[in-house]
Amino acid sequence: MKIGIFDSGLGGLTVLKTMLKKYPHNEYIYYGDTLNVPYGNKTKEELLTLAINDIEFLVSKQVDMIIIACGTISSTHYQYLLTKYSIPIYDIISPTIKYLNQSSFKHIGIIATHNTISSHIFKNSIDKEVFEIETPKLVPLIENNQLDNLDSILSEYLNPYKNNLDCLVLGCTHYPIILDNINKYFSNTIPIIDMSNYLFDNLTNNTKSKLTIYFSKITPMIISNTKRILNNDKINIKLSS
Repeated sequence: MKIGIFDSGLGGLTVLKTMLKKYPHNEYIYYGDTLNVPYGNKTKEELLTLAINDIEFLVSKQVDMIIIACGTISSTHYQYLLTKYSIPIYDIISPTIKYLNQSSFKHIGIIATHNTISSHIFKNSIDKEVFEIETPKLVPLIENNQLDNLDSILSEYLNPYKNNLDCLVLGCTHYPIILDNINKYFSNTIPIIDMSNYLFDNLTNNTKSKLTIYFSKITPMIISNTKRILNNDKINIKLSS
């Protein structure tokens, strides 16, 4: 099976990494729109145009299915994209919502981009107490590897909720990249939910294993960050055209 995965930039690599671990015997095409990152502050009209461009790129690579590895696109345009395309498309948020509704957690924190929080997709879909926490500074810092002040920024966002949560959901796929910092902030006292772990209960493994990564903009930092996130120095990285 040829599986397409897209995100605004590096964040979706965390989803790709989970898929490679759980279902290694497939062909993966990853597309990161690093030219237009971040998506979290774009208008809905801009987001729809970007999402269509991302999907059309993957369709041109003849993928069999597409994973929206972007919380912002998943929260704003997933239902429309389902109706627009005949190819199977899966979002990153719906499986997590299903898991949370079935869980024993009663007080759930969500950190995500402006657009995801503004959509209230978690709060409107989860029958628990949900704290929506907008964290707009994180994606640019992660993309640019500017993490020196990360602990103080996490404190700024999370201090009002620190003692009120049973779990924290990483509502943006960039955030697993800073999982160690988030665990440190909470002193490893609550579960941190990585949405990529709930995408599929089962997915058929084929015999062909292949990975190609495309970005709309490539810099030395993007290359080094990609290799670090995936823990792989021999990745085939290409510029999309």
